[in-house]
Amino acid sequence: MGSRAASSRAAILIIWWWCLIQYPKMALGSKTKHFKWEVEYMYWSPDCVEHVVMGINGQFPGPTIRAQAGDTVHVELTNKLPTEGVVIHWHGIRQHGTPWADGTASISQCVINPGETFLYRFKVDKAGTYFYHGHYGMQRSAGLYGSLVVDVAEGEKEPFHYEGEFNLLLSDWWHQSVHEQQLGLSSKPFRWPGEPQSLLMNGRGQYNCSLAAQFSNSPSTQCKFKGTEQCAPEILSVQPNKTYRLRLASTTALASLNLAIGNHKMVVVEADGNYVQPFAVEDMDIYSGESYSVLLTTDQDPSLNYWVSISVRGRKPQTPQGLTMLHYQHHPKTSLIPTSPPPVAPLWNNYTHSKLFTNKILAFMGTPQPPITTHRRIALLNTQNYIDGYTKWAINNLSLVLPATPYLGSIKYGLKNAFGQKKPPENFPIYYDVMKPATNQNSSYGNGVYMLGFNTTVDVILQNANALAANTSEIHPWHLHGHDFWVLGYGEGRFSDQKENNLNLRNPPLRNTAVIFPFGWTALRFVADNPGVWAFHCHIEPHLHMGMGVVFAEGVHLVGKVPDEALTCGLTGKMFMSDNNKP
Repeated sequence: MGSRAASSRAAILIIWWWCLIQYPKMALGSKTKHFKWEVEYMYWSPDCVEHVVMGINGQFPGPTIRAQAGDTVHVELTNKLPTEGVVIHWHGIRQHGTPWADGTASISQCVINPGETFLYRFKVDKAGTYFYHGHYGMQRSAGLYGSLVVDVAEGEKEPFHYEGEFNLLLSDWWHQSVHEQQLGLSSKPFRWPGEPQSLLMNGRGQYNCSLAAQFSNSPSTQCKFKGTEQCAPEILSVQPNKTYRLRLASTTALASLNLAIGNHKMVVVEADGNYVQPFAVEDMDIYSGESYSVLLTTDQDPSLNYWVSISVRGRKPQTPQGLTMLHYQHHPKTSLIPTSPPPVAPLWNNYTHSKLFTNKILAFMGTPQPPITTHRRIALLNTQNYIDGYTKWAINNLSLVLPATPYLGSIKYGLKNAFGQKKPPENFPIYYDVMKPATNQNSSYGNGVYMLGFNTTVDVILQNANALAANTSEIHPWHLHGHDFWVLGYGEGRFSDQKENNLNLRNPPLRNTAVIFPFGWTALRFVADNPGVWAFHCHIEPHLHMGMGVVFAEGVHLVGKVPDEALTCGLTGKMFMSDNNKP
């Protein structure tokens, strides 16, 4: 009896020791972070003009979540919106084991109806800079977003040193309501909402006034914040000769951005929650859905202050720069406005500048390398089309329309009538000329799923093309839920097998968002190792609303029980629950 008990104790010790080896800090130091949130509309002045915004617990942007790698985040979300549903996506969090918590309406869960509460519970397994945002309709455009920062696990260290930290959440803002924007995008004739009225940093910007008015011909436009403190810029106050980490994330609905800090270089060290080989830049592009960490050394004249600026890229700018200040604390606060003009942004369509930056992003030593061979290649052609006279975006000539019952529960429980059963196309015609408007500009709606073999390696070629108008092709940042992917390369024109020799299999960066440049292609590779159903889409809000996305499913049979509240919407889901609850 004694020897059997001793053997059991020994076995327990061996298992405990193995867990410590495999998960050295997560097993010991992980905690559960509890949050209780209410989402509601409220009056706010993001750019000094009062409008209705979507906030959380009376805050805009929403509260920052901060946790350590290995922690569990527990968000009890109550929908206080009077007439519409809501979900929240945790951008960059891979949701291993909790695909129903991904926060994608009609894909991972039902919308949370007015007055209802939904529990998001998930593990943050990797340190990095992330954010969260609404993923129903165009609620990100209404202001439903916030920062999510995951620090290294207790006892671990970052591979770089810094003495202070700032968080900058970048966004754009319209004065037209999000509901009016949605209606215009879905109308015939098509009504484009136009460029944003302002650019925001941490939810703060200035409309029809200028922080840098002394450098313009209209000093009367200088901003006055009395009574509108909600739009007063957050000043980055620093000590001389220190190194600071700037965590940057772009939750813009439309704008691609360029960020610069007057007279200061930045060293890029992280992209989308993955370390990269450090490299120095004077300015950097950041597309919707991307996040970065940069190191800033305060080695300039401490008697001066300096502009931090964001400017529009890839679209002819009709929106002023977003500005705030880097304030050396040695300098008196009575004269915060820098004496030199803000940084001059690269020309909006200087894509050579953008590509030089993007191609410098390489994986940090020790980052997992991609598999050498792939099991499947899917080519996704991005086009602008007409459907019954409505302007839409399409992928391989199909414009995504999401079903009423979420895919996750439908596939898990074999609900065949919930979405289209026809396989979506994996390629596009060999004769298609991506450099010219399509001969036939008509398209169709679809909501089929790319069924991926579990644990297989998948290549995706994102192929940009000419839009409806001649000589027009737009930037599209694509975001994959549930995974990181390796960015193997970028190129001009149409991708061909001959271009495979130029792909980077040695040190490609791991990302969750990647850009395709106008008239170009981007090659990605990922392993389908996360059971669930995952959105893959352009992160520009109007483009997704107009159909620019696809859906991947893998290993759904391995998913545990899907919560009822993530399934019981749409006629098919309600019928399934009704049948399964019969005595």
